[in-house]
Amino acid sequence: MKITEVKVKRTEDKKNERLRAFCTITIDGDFVIRDLKIIEGAKGTFVAMPSRKLVDRCPSCGGKNHLRAKYCNDCGAKLADNRAERDEQGRAKLHADIAHPINSRCREELQRVVLGAYKEDLEHAREPVYRPPESEYEVERPEPSEAEEKEEKEEEKDNAFGQGIFS
Repeated sequence: MKITEVKVKRTEDKKNERLRAFCTITIDGDFVIRDLKIIEGAKGTFVAMPSRKLVDRCPSCGGKNHLRAKYCNDCGAKLADNRAERDEQGRAKLHADIAHPINSRCREELQRVVLGAYKEDLEHAREPVYRPPESEYEVERPEPSEAEEKEEKEEEKDNAFGQGIFS
């Protein structure tokens, strides 16, 4: 596995905020993982994998609710406290990784490359002409050719045909 691209998007500096940046990596130029987090922990900066909140079902109506919800989002019934499973240290398990390394070698390499890109970004930010990178979600699209524009207009015309009949 080779990490071929790393994009870092630093978060705003807020007091007592441990989240330092979001990150996107590309593996072997073929596979993208978004929403890795760079977090300042008690033992130093580390990379957290993308995750989702865990949910359970309301005993009254069966609706899905996050584990910290006090009331059901669907029926409003009061939910039991401390519904989350606990880890070895007794902490509530509220999130599950979406993607993660299988072994420590992979995790160490991923962390080395991502934190290296983060430190490089911090260095660039100190430069007087620094400009933060564009959001990864703002995709540059090439200008359409005349043929593509004509084809798009034809599609719009085809899609609009008969729309007034039923409304």
